[in-house]
Amino acid sequence: MTMQFNYANPTRIYFGRGQISAITDAIPADQKVLVIYGGGSIKRNGVYDQVSEALNNHQWVEFSGVEPNPTKETLDKAVAIVKQQGIDFILAVGGGSVIDGSKYVAAASKYSGDGWDILTRQHPVTSATPLAAILTLPATGSESNSGAVITRKATQDKLSFMSAHVQPKFAVMDPDVMKTLPERQLVNGIVDAWVHVCEQYITVVHSAMVQDGYAETLLRNLKWLGENFANRDNDEWRANLMWSANQALNGLIGLGVSQDWATHMIGHEFTALWGVDHARSLAIVQPSLLRNQIEVRRGKLEQMGRNVFGLSDSPQLAEQTIGKIEAFYHSLNVDTQFAEHGTTKEQAIEKVVEQLTEHGLVKIGVNQAITPTVVKDILEEAIA
Repeated sequence: MTMQFNYANPTRIYFGRGQISAITDAIPADQKVLVIYGGGSIKRNGVYDQVSEALNNHQWVEFSGVEPNPTKETLDKAVAIVKQQGIDFILAVGGGSVIDGSKYVAAASKYSGDGWDILTRQHPVTSATPLAAILTLPATGSESNSGAVITRKATQDKLSFMSAHVQPKFAVMDPDVMKTLPERQLVNGIVDAWVHVCEQYITVVHSAMVQDGYAETLLRNLKWLGENFANRDNDEWRANLMWSANQALNGLIGLGVSQDWATHMIGHEFTALWGVDHARSLAIVQPSLLRNQIEVRRGKLEQMGRNVFGLSDSPQLAEQTIGKIEAFYHSLNVDTQFAEHGTTKEQAIEKVVEQLTEHGLVKIGVNQAITPTVVKDILEEAIA
């Protein structure tokens, strides 16, 4: 494989303690700002006060209530504010859901039709309200990439879009803001970042040494963070999770190499149908998917076994690696089988396959070989 790619990541990163104050100069003083956030935890942990102080000389308004899986229904209210109040700049304060939602708001606010057209590819994004992010929950890397995932509650659809127009202008990453995060959210951050790396790494053997070496470093970092979860109330631990999660999906390790994303596509349906935490949906799907696709992925699984888990060569190395991945999730008390579907196993499988088919996702995975029939086989293992 010969590497070939174009790469630019224009998001400026302000990393470290006290960096929220940087937004004072990073956003032009004459721009009217819409601050978008979630359920109000930023008012309890002091982030809201820091943002208020930093925007002291700006004209700004706020929009709260963005859900953990941001819905079009909620976000359209923010789109209306941008249009009606002449907003010049959007500041997302939160985790991946708030940042993803703000990207939708930024793009939909420059479009006269229904914003969902962006998700169904009926409207290509040609402009967006400029936006930036203050990251409060490390997981998705959304603070310095151009992708977003949005849910339409009315139809239980969860779709994604990408556009350079919604790439954040800057991102503030202050590990101190993680101090009050619940344990579950920190675990989700580790798992989410881990699978992001895997989607770009456990594909086909290639010669892109930098991408593979960097991916393996990130996986070893995340493994260490999981193994040392008891020490999470620690500046070093927080900073390393925040930066590792960012680097997992800022575009770098996926340059010029095959990518997969089938785990995400299937996992999204678990979230849309049953409200499963995004990261936990990935942990449910991934081990079963890897076992199903083991022959295609054997070379990279063996490489991961040697370079991430320190396993010795053997005929069963790929199988052992999948076992180690699953054990890693279990060590964090994350399930790798789903039981809370409230229906029969057969009905749950049918529902996921139906949704994927409806969304046109009938040939997914690194070699486009995961068809609805294959998804059923994967879900036979993944659903209890």
